[in-house]
Amino acid sequence: MKQATFYHAGCPVCVSAEVEFAKALNPSEFRVSTVHLGEDSAQISTAERNGVKSVPAMVIDGNVFHINFGASIADLK
Repeated sequence: MKQATFYHAGCPVCVSAEVEFAKALNPSEFRVSTVHLGEDSAQISTAERNGVKSVPAMVIDGNVFHINFGASIADLK
């Protein structure tokens, strides 16, 4: 099973991406976790280490997919 982590900051763009992308992944193929960086700022450094530059973003098995543009990681610090 592949690990997918969806990072967001709670903005309308992020919430829409979560509904459309994160929930669209087949649960029998992907274990999806969601990290709200606006509420859990301790995870910002983890997101950066995973290559996330802006949110919303999906990281699947180490590959980063930036979806639209809601906020940069620097703005969340």
